[in-house]
Amino acid sequence: MASAFGHAFSALALGTTFNKNLFSRKFYVLGMVASILPDADVITFAVGIPYESIWGHRGISHSILVALVTGILFAFLFYRNIARQDRIMLITYFFLCTLSHGLLDALTDGGLGVAFFAPLENNRYFFPWRPIQVSPIGVENFFSVRGIQVILSELLWIGIPGIILIITSKYVKKLKAN
Repeated sequence: MASAFGHAFSALALGTTFNKNLFSRKFYVLGMVASILPDADVITFAVGIPYESIWGHRGISHSILVALVTGILFAFLFYRNIARQDRIMLITYFFLCTLSHGLLDALTDGGLGVAFFAPLENNRYFFPWRPIQVSPIGVENFFSVRGIQVILSELLWIGIPGIILIITSKYVKKLKAN
């Protein structure tokens, strides 16, 4: 998996591409939560669910279906009185934040892959190109030499593209305003 930092930064970068009237601390915090949420499945290790199970790590919680459900739930639970078009944008944002988790994990160099199509199938997928170093599981394992290597990898493969997305988004919005 990519680290929580990499996942959260992707949500921040994605957020800048949306309509400015949606921007708020709540918008970004919920986006970051949605982007990290799929890794709550690591608790399955503690209860004896095998990694390769549909309920295991990178299983159904990393699927496209769960990303869509998360997007819908976040938009309806946390934004009650909002215009329809804004709600659709919020669903899209939270869906993309959650989906980005699996996409980034499919770019890592470790694990069993991502069950994008669960619950229809439990096949695990990686992208053919996997430049991101997989993050160690657990806080104590993360704050180590290995964790530093992961952060450096993510700065290159998540940070730089994210900064380019932020700058491009701001530039495009500025052009549209003029």
